[in-house]
Amino acid sequence: MKQGTIYLIPCPISDDRAVWDVLPSANAEVMNSLDYFIVENTRTARRFLSKAHIERPISELEFVELNEHTTSTADVERMLQPILAGRSAGVISEAGVPGVADPGADIVRIAHRHGVRVVPLVGPSSILMVMMASGQNGQSFAFVGYLPIKEPERSRTIKSLERRAQQEHQAQIFIEAPYRNCKLFETLLATLAPNMLLTVAADITAPDELILTLSVAEWRRRPMPNIEKRPTIFVLGI
Repeated sequence: MKQGTIYLIPCPISDDRAVWDVLPSANAEVMNSLDYFIVENTRTARRFLSKAHIERPISELEFVELNEHTTSTADVERMLQPILAGRSAGVISEAGVPGVADPGADIVRIAHRHGVRVVPLVGPSSILMVMMASGQNGQSFAFVGYLPIKEPERSRTIKSLERRAQQEHQAQIFIEAPYRNCKLFETLLATLAPNMLLTVAADITAPDELILTLSVAEWRRRPMPNIEKRPTIFVLGI
């Protein structure tokens, strides 16, 4: 029996943008063809598909959740079974592209083991978009995810990223929970050398998007940017 295909379906990063303002219309044909979705959050995925005005009634679609609460490989394997039986599926993240800093990578990894075809669709990636707009080294960069919360681990990690940026000229990309953005920003300014470049990018693709790259010395002379409780990405470089 022919296996189905896994389609990695991006969605808007910001709720303030219409779906087809940020996604190519070619994605609609794929989305309309599917009735099985592996999602990070069912409620969010339903809302996204509804805003996309897909042709099938939302009530006729099947959703299974793959997120931080999915701890068993056997559970992920079960999600793959309909695909192995010939049914195609769409993978949807909470925001942006699935599989990058996202639990959707788990189903993709297992799909490759079974020889299942995986097709990434075009859409917004906040990591790539901040690099595009940062002016930092797009030839060599690393996404390191979340930094430690507690001290002294946090400051030690920041100094380690600073050394990597200095020695390898590699941009270091990291994120924080939105309600801890301001505390992280304060720690960055207190820890980093004045000549280091720091990009702050909040609410990428939203109407009030902020993307600004300044030296740490320049950031210290300015008021704190408006990043409280806003999805934000930081980039460190030289």
